[in-house]
Amino acid sequence: MFFCSVRLTVYTLVLLATTSIIGTIVLQNGPPHQYVKLYGTGFYNLIKVLNLDDMYHAWWFLFLLLLLCINIIVCSIERLSLTWKTIFPEKVRFNRDRFRSLKNREIFTTDKEFDLLSNECRGILSKKVGRVLYEETEKGCVLYAEKGRWTRLGVYVVHASILLLVVGALIGAMFGFKANLRLDEGARADTVFTTRTRMPVKLPFSIQCNEFEVRFYDTGAPEEFRSNLTIIENGQESFTKDIRVNHPLRYKGINIFQASYGTIAPDNALFEIVDNATQKSITKKLKIGEQVTLPGDAGIFKFEGFGPNFKFRGHNLGGTFFGKVTLKEQKGFQVALPTKFPTFDKMRKGEFSFIVKKFDQRYYTGLQVTKDPGIWFVYTGFILMILGCWITFFISHQSYFIEMEKSDQNVTSVLVSGKANRNNYGMMFKIKKIVTILKDK
Repeated sequence: MFFCSVRLTVYTLVLLATTSIIGTIVLQNGPPHQYVKLYGTGFYNLIKVLNLDDMYHAWWFLFLLLLLCINIIVCSIERLSLTWKTIFPEKVRFNRDRFRSLKNREIFTTDKEFDLLSNECRGILSKKVGRVLYEETEKGCVLYAEKGRWTRLGVYVVHASILLLVVGALIGAMFGFKANLRLDEGARADTVFTTRTRMPVKLPFSIQCNEFEVRFYDTGAPEEFRSNLTIIENGQESFTKDIRVNHPLRYKGINIFQASYGTIAPDNALFEIVDNATQKSITKKLKIGEQVTLPGDAGIFKFEGFGPNFKFRGHNLGGTFFGKVTLKEQKGFQVALPTKFPTFDKMRKGEFSFIVKKFDQRYYTGLQVTKDPGIWFVYTGFILMILGCWITFFISHQSYFIEMEKSDQNVTSVLVSGKANRNNYGMMFKIKKIVTILKDK
């Protein structure tokens, strides 16, 4: 049968491993222009056709996962009946001749009373192994005990773990999402936009950013940024929580991560205009689009707006206010006023200097919002994988056999042997330990 073929399992796993490597090498969920820049137009068209830019959600990758699930289920069902009969036989049987010829065997003689020795053997096997089968023979008796038949189910636990991992991945790919949300301080939103397609996703609640705070190192690099968020449900505030990087907010299966931040363009600022000849100045608060007359009626200054970046001689000076100066009978020109350098405009050495004295610095918080309904399948799969591997590789099915034969000289010959489906070397030491105990008693 096609689906119970081990060869199919191997081919499917090789294909999944190979395509996963491709998914690691090829940029995922990037903008089109970035693919064209990295790979060229021709290869970008191939990437789009095969969905290599979002490979783990591509139909053919999900089909490979589904094929692996079917293959594992069919293989497990086909072999389960035989394994079940092995683990739970109607009657436990053992082959005496096979145990007599094992490499893991020890033979010794003793003059102990036969019944006493028999009871000692029973006690040791019962304590170390479990239920003991006792059969009398023409010359003496045999004792048999075993443990760990159930460990043959370890491979099925591993199979179940793989199924849960794959099913969790499929559920997450089909019903989960990864989205972004830009939220200004004081703003509220209940819709996020998927990372790749920018499709809107309605949340079962609203998120409100009450406050955003950022702290900087002396070098200017951000040390920590924090968002104070309130979850609003059915028009009522549910709870409020601070989130930081690696400290997300989780609610109703949705995770909200602190991903980025930025400044909101101020719509007004307090400007100081200084006449460099007389050092006289005026101070005026302006909104975007408003203008003020320069000292001495020399012209006008118009507040044009704010930009998050301003490059000057190869350096990015960050957030900058822009204004237009028009002196009488002269052509107007633009001035840039970086917030980090209040006296920047003095370097221009014009008739007037323009300084931003005060403005309301506000931020927006960049949130990553994710939902993965298959995550609990994945967690359970990982737990079962560890349990199954522990059963499969560290616990064995062990069988112990002791045969005692009486001789005419009141001497009893004892054969102790055993086997295990793994770690036969360790089994040899267990046999020797049983022999040592019997000799010492």
